[in-house]
Amino acid sequence: MSDEQAWDARYQESHRIWSGNPNVALVAEIAGLAPGRALDLGCGEGADAVWLARQGWRVTAADISGVALQRAAEHADEAGVTVDWQRHDLEETFPAGEFDLVSAQFLHFWEEFGREKILRRAADAVAPGGILLIEGHMDHGPFRHQGHHEGHEGHGQQQPHFPTPDEVVAALALGDDWETLKAEVHPREQQGPDGENHTRTDSTVKLRRKA
Repeated sequence: MSDEQAWDARYQESHRIWSGNPNVALVAEIAGLAPGRALDLGCGEGADAVWLARQGWRVTAADISGVALQRAAEHADEAGVTVDWQRHDLEETFPAGEFDLVSAQFLHFWEEFGREKILRRAADAVAPGGILLIEGHMDHGPFRHQGHHEGHEGHGQQQPHFPTPDEVVAALALGDDWETLKAEVHPREQQGPDGENHTRTDSTVKLRRKA
């Protein structure tokens, strides 16, 4: 099973996987930024991209799953906004252009993949003066992913590593033309599969390419 097939299968498990609301960290961290060009990596069902478009951003959004992108396009149509939806396996291909905001919200996979390579390409896509915003998990919270790696040859079954903010920044190795605006962990409330609210720990890395 390819990565694309694995994600399509994940999204086909139910009519909607995610809440349909934008990520809280994205909303908080771009407050006060003048809208420009935005790139949403791993956009899923499109909640972040649609929200950004509603705020006046010109949004390009990419995901590996055609199922997710179809749902995202339907969400955008319902919201009356335009988003450039693009299907990419980000380990292989990447959206073209420069962006004032590049957002990678919870870019994790339950098998090994080139997250650091993707994030370095994300940094390359940030225009001078622009922001790279990376939100990640620090733990599994109430969720455990099971079963979707079966038949996926060449990948192990180990749990993904959740890097600390400092590890994320160090792996990017960006140099002096960048400044770190935030690199911290924080708690977040999330409803688990049992319907109960759980507290999990996430990380935020917010970087600015100097103009």
